[in-house]
This record gives sequence, structure tokens and C-alpha cells, in this order.
Amino acid sequence: MKIHQLETFRASVPLHTPFKTALRTVEVAEAIFVKLTCDNGIVGWGEAPPTVVITGESLSSIDHCIQQVIKPAIVGNNLLNYENLFQHLQSLLIRNSSAKAAVDMAIYDCLAQQYKIPLYQFLGGYRKELETDYTVSVNSPKEMGEDAAAYVKNGFDVLKVKVGKDDVETDIKRIQEIRQRIGYNIKIRLDANQGWEAKAAVKAIRKMEDLDLNIELVEQPVPAHDIEGLKRVTNAVETLIMADESVFTPYQAFEVLKTRSADLINIKLMKAGGIFQAQKINDLAEVCGVECMVGSMIETRLGITAAAHFAASRKNVTRFDFDAPLMLAEDIIVGGIGYNGRKITLPNEPGLGIKNVKV
Repeated sequence: MKIHQLETFRASVPLHTPFKTALRTVEVAEAIFVKLTCDNGIVGWGEAPPTVVITGESLSSIDHCIQQVIKPAIVGNNLLNYENLFQHLQSLLIRNSSAKAAVDMAIYDCLAQQYKIPLYQFLGGYRKELETDYTVSVNSPKEMGEDAAAYVKNGFDVLKVKVGKDDVETDIKRIQEIRQRIGYNIKIRLDANQGWEAKAAVKAIRKMEDLDLNIELVEQPVPAHDIEGLKRVTNAVETLIMADESVFTPYQAFEVLKTRSADLINIKLMKAGGIFQAQKINDLAEVCGVECMVGSMIETRLGITAAAHFAASRKNVTRFDFDAPLMLAEDIIVGGIGYNGRKITLPNEPGLGIKNVKV
């Protein structure tokens, strides 16, 4: 079972509403899709979105890496020797994690198809259904309150609220407005996207604790490189602190876990470089008694399907942030995971279950 061909395609899908964080505003979801064809006719799919402010990758750089570096190195390789193949893939490039992730998921898609089982079963098969949160973009307090109420009305009982774009006082007003609109039975997670410094983060989180705003966790409150600051925040507050942009690689996960700098870790395939590395990060965290979330960038249902298969295969993955496809104005993916409000069902078909991509 050898790799016969590796093709890339560009895609662009508008969002129905702009997605705003402390780092960026997204109005169109762009991606490089990968199509990997084996000599036995099996076809695997992968996806890599450009997220310059996080991974440093653009559409052009992703396409170039795959076509000019990865493709020449892996075409002709035997997929059944996949440990060697994944190790080789990771060694080909420094960083460029999304480019590697797209090829990684296409390889896994082919492998699970070869064994005629869904990918989540190939990876471990812990569960078949997941529930996603829904993200409230950072806007004025009033607009965020209205958005949160609308998402709750649509059946979402966990909201991921973006903060960190303005001053701490404004962020607290945002959460107060949301709580006023949705009550206290809905779970709220905050994501600062590196928008605070450690001292401001401690001040903000302690204030929200004093106000009984009932925040489940705060994701990446400080800049990615500031592991010491992340630890200061984790030690200073009662609220759970989650590392996101601070953890791309297993080595970075090890540093965060060794120093107890966070209570939780958010794994994204686009940061990790694919499922092969994501499994290592989760295994390290599980050994240390630290639960993980699996999240995503702004991706289509293809990339989210791969992330969901990985998340469903692992007991230690206890939180799921897979709302990105629900933000898109159209769906260009045939097959894959299905949504019923916040509930996600994995497909029964072998591999990722992707039948076609409309590019």
C-alpha cells in the first residue's frame, strides 16, 4: 500500500458572521485541501487553514511546503510502515505544523480505510458522540450578551467567550452582561488568546471569582512564550487555567506539565502537526493527571472531522471545541461528522468518512 499521488487544492468559504478574537478577525475561511491517493485506489483527505498569527502559515506557504518538500519525500512510501512515515514527516520541516497536519490526517484516513474501520476506532474507539461548545466573538458587552442568548436558545449549554482585546474592566463587563442574559446554568469558558499580561490576568480572574461569575476555565490568558507568567496565573487563582498557544509540540507540553504551569491543555491538530503528535501530547498529559480539550482553527468540516475522530478515541480528552463548521455560510464537504445542534456524531464509514470535497 504505497503513496501514489499527493495533490493540493485551495478553498474559500465565507463565514455567516465575522469571527473576532484578541488576535484577529476572520470573515472568510480559507484552506489547503490535501488529496492522497494510494496505489490500491484508496483516497485520503486532509485540510490546513492558514493562521498566520498563531502558526505563522499562509495559504502559499502551506501549499509550497506540501508540494515542494513533503510530496517528493513521501510519494512511493509504504503506508503500512506508518511509524516510520510519521516520524519522517515530522522531521522534514521545522514548524509548518498545519502543512504537516493536513498530510498526517490524509495518511490516517487511508490507513483506517485499509482496515475498513472508522478512524476513531483505528485510534482507540473510546466514544462515538461528542458535544461541542459555541464561541461568542469579542464585541461590545451588549452585542456579546445578545449573541450568547441566541446560542443558548439554539441549544448550546457551553459557551466559549472571547476576551482579551481591550482592558480588563471591559472584559468583566462582557461576562456580567452575558451572565445577565443567560443565567447561571450555562457553562462559560473564557479564551483570552494571549491578550492579558500575567498581573492583569490575575486581577481579572480574581475579580470574576469575587463576583461569582462562575467561569469554568480561562484559556491562554498570557502570551504564548510566557510559561512563567502562565504558572503565576495558575497558582494565583481558583479558576482552571488552560494552555493553548503555549503548547504546540510534545516537548512544550512536557515543559508546561513538568512545571505545573496550567491545569488543562488545548490540543489542536494544526498546532501539533497532526494526529501522530497530538496523541503524544495527550498521553503525556494523561500520565500527569491533566485533562485535555481538542479544539481547532477556523476549519471546514473536513479538518474538524479529523480532530473529532482523534478526540473521540481518547478518554483523557474531556472537552470539545468543534463549532467552526457551524460558522460557515456553506458546507463544501460531503460525508464526515454530523451535527445536531451541539451534538456531534462520528460516521460509520471507514477512515474519516469523507466522500467528496467540493473545490
